[in-house]
Amino acid sequence: MDIASIVGLVLCGVLVVFGIFNSGGGFAALKNFGDFPSILITIGGSFSCIMASYQMADFIGGLKSIKLIFKVPTINTPEMIQKIIELSNVARKEGLLSLEEAASDLEDDFLKKGILLIVDGTDPELVRAIMETELVSVESRHKAKIGFWENLGSMGPAWGMIGTLIGLVNMLQAMDDPSALGPNMAVALITTLYGSLLANWLCAPVASKLKENNGQEVMLKEIMIEGLLSIQAGENPRVIEEKLKSFLSPAERETKSEDGGEVDG
Repeated sequence: MDIASIVGLVLCGVLVVFGIFNSGGGFAALKNFGDFPSILITIGGSFSCIMASYQMADFIGGLKSIKLIFKVPTINTPEMIQKIIELSNVARKEGLLSLEEAASDLEDDFLKKGILLIVDGTDPELVRAIMETELVSVESRHKAKIGFWENLGSMGPAWGMIGTLIGLVNMLQAMDDPSALGPNMAVALITTLYGSLLANWLCAPVASKLKENNGQEVMLKEIMIEGLLSIQAGENPRVIEEKLKSFLSPAERETKSEDGGEVDG
């Protein structure tokens, strides 16, 4: 489980409740922020509008993608680089055909596919084209999920404003009744609050986390592509290592250097 996502979302809720509680009304003030019609207009309107924008299967898939932010991505870039270096040593000593046996022990389907293409004698440019096409396809699916939450986030404030306008109309219709002005104004403002919470408490963090995960996975696959093509070209394992280390941050490079990891010439 990704503790950062859980703790972050929970803390957001706690801080909102604290702000209401600390305003002077105590827990009794919480009931002032609950209004079912406002929830129906803002939350229901936002999700309904997004539903109308997608196919039903894509809409359901977008909702389910929230589970991804609670999973820790199994991405270890330095470890993958080390794995590619090991494969390059095998290919250098025993030839490219020996990689077929090594591929059977790999868990990553993307890396395994690239190795099998190399073993089959596929032209390097075609290998790159095939691998990059799959990478683009993966990134496109990820961006569709990210776009779902970004679109939902933009709908929240918009439908909150619609609720606000409805509340203002009702308030103006009751101008002859001063006692109704306060409640109607409160409802008008609550819809704006609900829209802002939907956008900034839920949608923005989910979209940001999905973008972060996508960036890490895309970079890992780019490392695999460069590594495999370097192996196919017969480059020295040390050269391959230095090339792939350029994808790492300075801190990750230092950690990898401390871990050691022998590279045969």
